[in-house]
This record gives sequence, structure tokens and C-alpha cells, in this order.
Amino acid sequence: MSKSNKPNERTAPESEAKVALDPSVAKALACARAAIDKKGENLKVLNLTELSGFTDYFVICSGMSDRQVQAIADSIEHELDSTGSEILSIEGYGDGRWILMDCGDVIVHIFLDALREYYDLENLWADAPRMKIPSEFYGPAGSRMN
Repeated sequence: MSKSNKPNERTAPESEAKVALDPSVAKALACARAAIDKKGENLKVLNLTELSGFTDYFVICSGMSDRQVQAIADSIEHELDSTGSEILSIEGYGDGRWILMDCGDVIVHIFLDALREYYDLENLWADAPRMKIPSEFYGPAGSRMN
């Protein structure tokens, strides 16, 4: 594990070989890319494989409005449908304040900023290593976003 520039934030090295071998990593990254495509902000992927018995990864991001939160969820759902991945349940879509998408090995949390700050899942799971999001997911501005 390597330290990032931010205090108390660890990153887990994720090689291309691991992505090819681990469908959970590939699914988490697909969710991340779909969220970024809809301008999801402050995206984090937490590796819970050593800390949790109910899932392997959390994908957490923010939207600036209820409609954007819903659009991010729609984008992730479309991406997972296109790859044949199953979504077990979706909660909170109607309100668009905090949408939880349970994909089994990956759980996606899409928040309005104020709710994300209030529930502070990143602090709750502070021991979870953060997966580095490939800079190409962000396009030309990628080096500034991650």
C-alpha cells in the first residue's frame, strides 16, 4: 500500500492483470467510469475485501442535484446491464438524495453533497484502502481529478 498526498488516505495498487482476473475490480471500475461520464464528483472506490463479509468494494460519489444523482444511477445501471452484471436492488432513486445500488460484490453510493458529508462513509471505512481511478477515466483533466 502506498500513501497518497492526502492524510489518512491509502491507495491499493491495482494492476491491469488484477483487473483482468478479478471481476469485482472490473465491475467497480465500470461503475466509477459510468459515474464520471455523468460528472459524478469526488469519486472514491474503497476496497473492502479484507474488512467486510457483505461486499468487496464501495463506489462512492456525489451529485450536485437530485436529477444528477439519478442520472449517475441511470448511467451505472446502463453500464452494468450492457456487461451482463446484475443489480440486486436499488434504494433511494425516487428521492435522488442518496441512491444505494447493491450489485453484490460492489455497492454504489451516490449522494447529494450534504448527505455525503453527514453520513461520511469514507471516515466510517477509514481503514479501507482506496483504489486509484485510472486518469483516462477523467479525460484530459485526469491528472488533476484523482
